[in-house]
Amino acid sequence: MLKRSNPSRAERPETGAGTEAEGSPREAAFHSPLSARTDHLLIAEMVAPGARVLDVGCGDGALLKLLIETRGVRGRGVEISREGVNRCVAKGLSVIQGDADTDLEDYPDNAFDYAILSQTIQATRRPKHVLQQLLRIGRRAIVSFPNFGHWQVRWQYVTRGRMPVTGNLPEPWYETANIHLCTIKDFTALCDLVGARVEKAVALNGGGRRLGFHLPLFLQNLVGEQAVFLLSRHPARPEALAD
Repeated sequence: MLKRSNPSRAERPETGAGTEAEGSPREAAFHSPLSARTDHLLIAEMVAPGARVLDVGCGDGALLKLLIETRGVRGRGVEISREGVNRCVAKGLSVIQGDADTDLEDYPDNAFDYAILSQTIQATRRPKHVLQQLLRIGRRAIVSFPNFGHWQVRWQYVTRGRMPVTGNLPEPWYETANIHLCTIKDFTALCDLVGARVEKAVALNGGGRRLGFHLPLFLQNLVGEQAVFLLSRHPARPEALAD
């Protein structure tokens, strides 16, 4: 789960997220660090250089540090654990303690270009509310999560009759922080429910290979171990973003 926050309203950035033309002078080349996680690299590629970013549930700050170093973002983080906050601060990152389920409400509308929730939504108590808050405070939201519809998960459940343990879901049910696991199809339905427009969605297999959404949704849901969604508010359904 997550973090604490009470930031003042920041000035609107000179260039909004995703507004620069492809190949423009400010569009810096993205060089992938070999040590970074595949999902973190994918998220970094979705973020425009120089953007204002809030990383919710930032853990030890690995993603936030990557975004600052490779995309030049103006980044802030929110993390629920004191240990995580301390690790982030030790790296020179601007991170505060707080809980995504309750503290995102303290942020003003459109305070950031991107609000990011990486591998965390399944650990929140109110995933729908958290997603709505991300779309409110960020002009775009990026959400990644483990896919509970993956074939290995289904196979373990059917053949063993027990909650599955996989590379992306490594803890047994009695120790995991995950309380709202979902499938790619579940999350797509939630996006439609809250009026979120899916700008890009990519599934990753167990080896970190990007599958993309050129495959039918049922195949993505079957072979993708995790997914990364780039979202924005649907202009025709702004009322759906409120509970």
